[in-house]
Amino acid sequence: MAKEQQTPMGSGFGPESTVADVLEGIDLTGRFAVVTGGYSGIGLETTRALAGAGATVAVPARRPDLALGELKDLPRVEVGEMDLTDLSSVAAYVRSLESSGRRIDLVINSAGVMAAPLTRVGPRGWEFQVATNHLGHFALINRLWPMLSSDARVVSVSSRGHFYSPMRWDDPFFEHSEYDRWAAYGQSKTANSLFAVHLDRLARDAGIRAFGLHPGVIATPLGRYLSDADLIAAGAMDADGNLTPNFGKSPQAGAATQVWAATSPLLEGKGGLYLNDVEIAAVFDPGTEQGDVQEYAIDPDEAARLWAWSAELTGVNAFS
Repeated sequence: MAKEQQTPMGSGFGPESTVADVLEGIDLTGRFAVVTGGYSGIGLETTRALAGAGATVAVPARRPDLALGELKDLPRVEVGEMDLTDLSSVAAYVRSLESSGRRIDLVINSAGVMAAPLTRVGPRGWEFQVATNHLGHFALINRLWPMLSSDARVVSVSSRGHFYSPMRWDDPFFEHSEYDRWAAYGQSKTANSLFAVHLDRLARDAGIRAFGLHPGVIATPLGRYLSDADLIAAGAMDADGNLTPNFGKSPQAGAATQVWAATSPLLEGKGGLYLNDVEIAAVFDPGTEQGDVQEYAIDPDEAARLWAWSAELTGVNAFS
């Protein structure tokens, strides 16, 4: 079913649309949002946009002091401490939100890492990228479930990087095979998309919808692990080491698709979709090489398998 739903709708927006464009005429006064990674890159632009439209925004941060510095001039922004690679930290952060008794209307999972060297985290030695990008967010959303409002939206920020790899079920943590940082990143981004597919399937009867998306190519701190050779290959730097002017999207355009996913009336009654350039993405056709989402990243059976695997690993499942 997911594949058939992936049909562009004619949103009226495009790759150059910004958060200001997609929020025009939208009032978020009284709405409560949680934005992971909401103090850096497109996450920071997302926090600015939501707060500017009237929302209160909670920003969990591995480095709360840095987050407070970046967000100090914004109204209605609350910073708390949370490390996505530490499930006890995720649980503690959720308890801090529960104490306020508020309902959450929007969650945008924008935090992430890309092309990191092999790093193992936690007591079980999970591979860093899938642990951060997927498993930490899986635990967060499942713990937040009782706090979500009846019309909440959950946005899982994936990437076209999912083209690098489907789920590596035979060795997801690279315990028995040579580590490939791009395959590890791709797997984690496939997981982000599949997570949204299955969460939407589980939550839609409660009025809660979920979306995955590619934000675009944006020069942000996400590229901290990239070498000069990586940047040259991507077209972000020339052979003399000069950064390419106007490379990719601006942060304001890069944040637009996730803000649209979280707030747009055009998406009422929809969910489980993969978005790109502020539009519903078409499924990739290998014959024409057109389309922005691989079929394996929206496959309902793969999504259900990922959910069961993630629940077993994290010990958290709001729907069990």
